[in-house]
Amino acid sequence: MAVKDYIDTNDFTKEELLDMIELANSMKAMIKQGNRYPRLLENKTLGMIFQQVSTRTRISFETAMTDLGGHAQFYGPGTIQLGGHESIEDSARVMGTLCDILMARVDRHKDVAALAKYSPCPVINGMSEFNHPTQEMGDLLTMIENLPEGKKIEDCKLAFIGDATQVCASLMFIASKMGMDFVQFGPKGHQITDGGLQVDTDVDLLAIGLKNCETSGGTITISDDISCIEGADFIYTDVWYGLYDQEEEGASYMDVFYPKYQVTMDMMNYAGPNSKFMHCLPATRGEEVVDEVIDNPERSLCWEEADNRKHSIRAILAYLFLQQQAGKQVDEAAADAAQARMEAVLAKIG
Repeated sequence: MAVKDYIDTNDFTKEELLDMIELANSMKAMIKQGNRYPRLLENKTLGMIFQQVSTRTRISFETAMTDLGGHAQFYGPGTIQLGGHESIEDSARVMGTLCDILMARVDRHKDVAALAKYSPCPVINGMSEFNHPTQEMGDLLTMIENLPEGKKIEDCKLAFIGDATQVCASLMFIASKMGMDFVQFGPKGHQITDGGLQVDTDVDLLAIGLKNCETSGGTITISDDISCIEGADFIYTDVWYGLYDQEEEGASYMDVFYPKYQVTMDMMNYAGPNSKFMHCLPATRGEEVVDEVIDNPERSLCWEEADNRKHSIRAILAYLFLQQQAGKQVDEAAADAAQARMEAVLAKIG
């Protein structure tokens, strides 16, 4: 049975995820090379729920929906009754009827999970404190487009530098799904294995990744020894304090992470002379990464990665909607009868 919602990439097989990537790549080529837009969601509406401010997620979803012939509605913080006067369950039932697809960027993962459970239409996780699955697909697309010569994605090593943010956990999920070697190089107390990511749900992050590895043949290494990043094809970092984190008590995050976990050209070259740099953005320049790295035209993939959010989101939207429509039967006779009734009423009014 097809997965109704896009809440976690762990709900999908490697093959399904790669199908989405192939769909993203083909639509990207259609649009960029021939200015041909696949109107797969014509006359459909995406409801976008944001409990936080957003740049890339909001713009990517709005643009992707327009490219597919649909329309996106923005519901910012405080603009709808979500979990306030009206329960999330009731909001999901109503919004899931009024819209064709919902996307939610939430403070707590349990909220997007509840939306998905009660919404009649598909729900996409735009980010929670647990994971960032749309970022994962943009990152996967970027890595596949920039594979080292002679390597497949499962041959590659991805090293995440720094704090165990939800982006770090998400990269572990997608890398382990693909059969890659995943590394987190970060300080104790900020590692996936020692409570570095606080999630409002009972889940063992590492256990999920290791289970993926049993199927894919991937590996996971978590260490505060820089030698773990040797041979990495992709070096990835995120801010040293997540959107959901509080600053370190007693010592600032700079005292914890700087300078050991700052991505410099020395670190990039230590990983390998051809290693590529990635960042989910926004970046705090001069903290987790220096300008020389993020702006390096030969080594940085950041701007291509940001653009690929839109391309991968097109594929996620189309994939979910088309899967939902696959089993539905169209009653042409009933539709013709309804149209005839409407035209009769319009004629009477006119």
